[in-house]
Amino acid sequence: MPHTPTDLTIAPERIILIGISTRDQNMDQVNEYLDELAFLAETAGGITVKRFTQNLDRADIKTFVGKGKMEEIIAFVKANDIQIAVFDDELTPSQLRNIEKIMGCRVLDRTNLILDIFAKRARTAQAKVQVELAQYRYLLPRLTRMWTHLEKQRGGIGMRGPGESEIETDRRVIRDKLSRLREKLTDIEKQTKTQRKRRADVVRVALVGYTNVGKSTLMNLLSKSDVFAENKLFATLDTTVRKVVIDRIPFLLSDTVGFIRKLPHDLIESFKSTLDEVREADILVHVVDISHPNFEEQIHVVNETLQELKAMDKPVLLVFNKIDAYTFIQKDEDDLLEPGPENLSLDDLKKSWMARGTYPVIFISAVKKQNIDELRAAMMGLVKQVHFIRYPHNQPEADFNFEVEEETEE
Repeated sequence: MPHTPTDLTIAPERIILIGISTRDQNMDQVNEYLDELAFLAETAGGITVKRFTQNLDRADIKTFVGKGKMEEIIAFVKANDIQIAVFDDELTPSQLRNIEKIMGCRVLDRTNLILDIFAKRARTAQAKVQVELAQYRYLLPRLTRMWTHLEKQRGGIGMRGPGESEIETDRRVIRDKLSRLREKLTDIEKQTKTQRKRRADVVRVALVGYTNVGKSTLMNLLSKSDVFAENKLFATLDTTVRKVVIDRIPFLLSDTVGFIRKLPHDLIESFKSTLDEVREADILVHVVDISHPNFEEQIHVVNETLQELKAMDKPVLLVFNKIDAYTFIQKDEDDLLEPGPENLSLDDLKKSWMARGTYPVIFISAVKKQNIDELRAAMMGLVKQVHFIRYPHNQPEADFNFEVEEETEE
């Protein structure tokens, strides 16, 4: 039977990270991706000891990196008691087998690491089934390699997958498990859809954004609730919904799972029911960490994911969060380009290029509670627009009031 994720190790596992620069991504991007991969490793409970990078036209079909770089990595692994090597891209089953034969330590790819974190973070029955379904989908083409680990039932990063009491090498067994999990998830989704039908007439607002941009902190602030928020990736997996009232107009505010670049396709497939909260929302509040040096790319990743979910055909409010941490190096006055951002005031931010976009833009700090009234007013305007279309005769009084009426949770 699948087992509950547990951390069986006491000391953090020692990890090395491996990435390559190709025609599709330069070395600056590789280093940024490895920064994120290190954060993923930390979230999973490991500690990054060293990073390895290489310039290649494309990944080596057998070992991902070249022969010389692989020899360098193997020597480091043996000399420094490395438990896990994590590759920044998804490895093919043959690459995994080849690398594990020569590496001398456990080998994970980015997908496996993200799956491990999801397994650790899942709380509700729906999330647990969704994660397990994604794990088995990932496992199926890697059956030969994985069962040796599952047989030993070891703990540690990348080992939180669905376990078995004895080795099963028949792919049909895995497909049967996938079938049963899909049936179980379908039953759970029926209950969830029933919940959604009961609130179909209420305006729905979904907080979306890259992982770790502060959505849960903002959710707590706006709904006066206590949603789990932590400075780690994927702190929120289960969609949380709160009923909020503005000027006697109720709406449902939901906090959803954060997106990330290279998000495993199996996870998107498995979490489609959870992401229905995004698809079925009337309004999207896209939260952005303005203090992140590459927040523009994060915005692009989120928009791509929303496009994949077919959820871009609705009003969007773009919220730049963490303005209190927005500090950058000022450019020279002789630089003819637009000055770089540097400790800008709220008024300066409103006049910056970031405020000139397709969607309405608000600058806030959820932690410092800066400019929250303006955010509430902007949300109120969008909510009223949707509400008045549904209830044209239900005009509220002019006074502004923001309160939480009650709480609900999926």
